[in-house]
Amino acid sequence: MEDYQNLVDKAYELILTYGPKIVLAIVVLIVGLWIINRFTRVSRKMMETRNVNISLVGFVASMTNIGLKALLLISVAGMIGIQTTSFIAILGAAGLAIGLALQGTLANFAGGVMILIFKPYKVGDLVQAQGHLGVVKEIHIFVTILLSPESKTIIIPNGAISNGDITNYTTEGKIRVDLTFGISYTSNIKKAREVLMKVMKNHPKVLSDPAPFVGVSALADSSVNLAVRPHTLPENYWTVYFDVYEQGKEALDDAKITIPFPQMDIHFGDSTMPPMPAAGGEIQTVN
Repeated sequence: MEDYQNLVDKAYELILTYGPKIVLAIVVLIVGLWIINRFTRVSRKMMETRNVNISLVGFVASMTNIGLKALLLISVAGMIGIQTTSFIAILGAAGLAIGLALQGTLANFAGGVMILIFKPYKVGDLVQAQGHLGVVKEIHIFVTILLSPESKTIIIPNGAISNGDITNYTTEGKIRVDLTFGISYTSNIKKAREVLMKVMKNHPKVLSDPAPFVGVSALADSSVNLAVRPHTLPENYWTVYFDVYEQGKEALDDAKITIPFPQMDIHFGDSTMPPMPAAGGEIQTVN
């Protein structure tokens, strides 16, 4: 009977000591969870209204939710009386170890966040990055996927892209196509320029502003090289590239303007053959 009374007294003492703390901790936990969920929903809506990439919205929202809930649980445990110092130290050491093990992945994640926030390119842009040229097909947290002109899928880590040079051919809304035509030195440059300008002006996908340009770019060994510079929309780059080359060649042929091929002229000052040495070392005259 005395042992039973001791148990009752200890239970009553524990209730008086920890009861209010437990009740307060439960209240804080419920209110804290409600606030965290509310904050997560609001932050998600704010990112969506600012047109942040949907993959980044989901990732940031979930990471924020998990992080805040972890801090809330640690706080509640401390209110009850649980020593959390060693627990926090263990979490910190584990986080450091995981960070070192996944430093490449974390670098790609950081690069993806920077790309999705600052938007150096978007889906559909024609870009050149890390030595690859292609249209941006997808942007993820860790990688960017390009579609090359050869219809190859190129997957590039975002860490490498964010730390390297990026050439975006779509930002300005137009792109210049650089072509070179070689004509012979005997051909009329003005006539060739008129012919090539007419080809570009008649092409439906060549822009009138900026105006097409034709000018002498080099006096090569076998030809006078003309720089032909039409502008077009980025998505029409290859169409204009191939069409102007083909139509330009046909138009120059119709205008009787020669497109030369590499050649070498050899001139002999004297057609008389020199004396040839005989087998015995004597000079043999060839008549």
